[in-house]
Amino acid sequence: MPLNSLLRRLAMDLTPLRTSRDFRLLFTATGVSGLGSFVTYVTIPYQVYALTKDPLLVGLLGVCELVPLLFMAFVGGALADYLDRRRLVLGGEIGFTLLCGTLLVNAMTDRPHLWLLYLVAGLTAALDGVQRPALEAITPRVVTPDEIPAAGALNSMRMNVVSLAGPALAGVLIASVDLGWVYALDLATFAVSLTLLMVVRAVPPPTAADRPSLRSVVTGLRYAGSRPELLGTYLVDINAMFFGMPQALYPFLAERLGGPAVLGLLYATPAAGAMVAALTSGWVRHVNRHGLMVVLAAGAWGAAILGFGLAHALWLALPLLALAGAADEVSGIFRGVIWNQTIPDHLRGRLAGIEMLSYSTGPLLGQLRSGLTARWTGISGSIVSGGVLCVVGTVALAAALPGLIRYDGRTGRARKEAEEAAWATAGLSRTA
Repeated sequence: MPLNSLLRRLAMDLTPLRTSRDFRLLFTATGVSGLGSFVTYVTIPYQVYALTKDPLLVGLLGVCELVPLLFMAFVGGALADYLDRRRLVLGGEIGFTLLCGTLLVNAMTDRPHLWLLYLVAGLTAALDGVQRPALEAITPRVVTPDEIPAAGALNSMRMNVVSLAGPALAGVLIASVDLGWVYALDLATFAVSLTLLMVVRAVPPPTAADRPSLRSVVTGLRYAGSRPELLGTYLVDINAMFFGMPQALYPFLAERLGGPAVLGLLYATPAAGAMVAALTSGWVRHVNRHGLMVVLAAGAWGAAILGFGLAHALWLALPLLALAGAADEVSGIFRGVIWNQTIPDHLRGRLAGIEMLSYSTGPLLGQLRSGLTARWTGISGSIVSGGVLCVVGTVALAAALPGLIRYDGRTGRARKEAEEAAWATAGLSRTA
């Protein structure tokens, strides 16, 4: 294959940004506000540390965030299938703006309130649980089915950029200005995102949408359980993150690999690898065996983490971490394609809530597992065993869910169209 043709095949597909006005607006709005949110994400734990000097009290922030998220993701998913999704996203952004303003006022007082930081952290997680399913469910409505792989890669690239730039910017600001100015920057980013979101066209709910209720949530769960390829994407990702997420051990590894200066590199390298994978993701639009790619990418993640655990030199550890980040990015892109190309619109919000739980809980539990395992097997033993178990678990899940391996995107899209047509016909019958 000529080099020019190869480069065109690998180059990131920018078609959704060219063809969809609303996707451009959403992409820019979430990118700008995401940058500010990552700044605040770093600043709140730092402020708790500055006020208490107690690592346990800093760690309690995670509990404050996880508990409301576990509940509100289901609520947000049900709402996203009943209300205008654009209004839900806009309402969430307004709520984030008010919470950021609260942090700003608190930081400007002579004696900032510690309890208020925990309250804002919990409310932010709850709002995220409401907003994110609606945001995820908007994508299939503002781009064509053929553009969904490219839209997923673009969204992943945006997240990688802000997850790299946000913490770095936070570090510079915390070291150079008062915390009030740090929160003021986040507040300014919300002003930009709100302006852009207000001109996004409405995304009304599907015909005869289910009213939010426990029954509607159960309907979403049953649908997810009836689709082996969907169930497989959730379980494969949870397995990969639970066994192969060693972030809790980075401070100990940094001490062994070169000291505190290495710590930032360990955190940044997976995101750098993911960004490279996103920028060279043009090839994904030519693949139809999406489930197989999810399994292969999860296995590659586990193998890379296994190698990382065995590496005793920085020059070898960092490329393996970058490879792990790239594999996770590929897995994420294809999981998103399966979700957005095949889930019928009247269930998309509820399934987005389930997806949110699958990719949020795995990393948190994985850090707990790696820390506990390290107490008995040592740092390297914890990482190596996690990588091995990740690969073994991925193979076992693939064997238990052959529908995931056999899944073909063309069949999935045809089924989605048939299910949406049947739902619309039934809705007309109910309202007649």
